[in-house]
Amino acid sequence: QVTLVESGGGLVQPGGSLRLSCAASGGTSDIGTMGWFRQGEEGKQREFVAAATRSTVNKYYSNSVKGRFTVSRDNTNTMVYLQMNDLKPEDTAVYYCAKYRAVYTSILAAGNVEYWGQGTQVIVSS
Repeated sequence: QVTLVESGGGLVQPGGSLRLSCAASGGTSDIGTMGWFRQGEEGKQREFVAAATRSTVNKYYSNSVKGRFTVSRDNTNTMVYLQMNDLKPEDTAVYYCAKYRAVYTSILAAGNVEYWGQGTQVIVSS
């Protein structure tokens, strides 16, 4: 059983920056791909944001955040970060940390996530 705990959300003005962190604990000896999804409105499907494979060998981004957000892992592979720059009001959402299954078909699909964090709120507003 893996537990994911996010931190770093908050209120920021348009054009500002935030850094989200996610710490994994329990069963972390062979954690592979980790990443971030977001949910803008309750009931709306969770949207893929970014992900990084083990040791950040490969990184993936949604088109909506490419060039503004950077995903990274630490050298223990138990942390995943999301540096968010040039934030826009449409980035407002609850951001969820995700640990993918060992074998997955698509980096974009929430159904390929094995564990979720509890979520951290990001509000971009003036």
